Amino acid sequence: MIEILAISGSLRAASTNSALLAALAQNAPPVCRITVYDGLGRLPIFNPDDEGERTPPEASRLIDAVTGTDGVIVSCPEYAHGVPGGLKNALDWLVSRDAAVGKPAMLVHASPRSLFAREALAEVMRTMSFALYEEAALEIALVGKKPPEVAEILAEPANRLEMREAVSAFAGFIRG
Repeated sequence: MIEILAISGSLRAASTNSALLAALAQNAPPVCRITVYDGLGRLPIFNPDDEGERTPPEASRLIDAVTGTDGVIVSCPEYAHGVPGGLKNALDWLVSRDAAVGKPAMLVHASPRSLFAREALAEVMRTMSFALYEEAALEIALVGKKPPEVAEILAEPANRLEMREAVSAFAGFIRG
């Protein structure tokens, strides 16, 4: 079983990025289990003085989750042409750890307009030594849709197949 951790860069209750990750988890191929990380909003602001024995419990939970998984999938909105602060903060907690080094990672997108954040996030993750899977991109346009519309779009057979194929391709990348 390939274990994948999914992280949404959005804290919104009706986040299209979070909805996309939940749909990925539901449509994952049988060889994969996707767990959606839910602690982004509980992470304290990164402070290097709080590392080691002083690492806050939620930061330790994130570090352990990334360390213990075979791969990471991130879906993130764009705020003011950048990566949301909460997601960058989560990544900062991983910087001085080995959790990210060589860890397979894939970016997925719920908006075709988040081009600046995509590049910024990819750059940050490459700099952290994530093994970024860039062969295929999953993008399902959900931006501006209400939750019932999002659910309908994500339930469409073509989109379910696209999600399953994207995760299967990522699983192949993880296996090497």
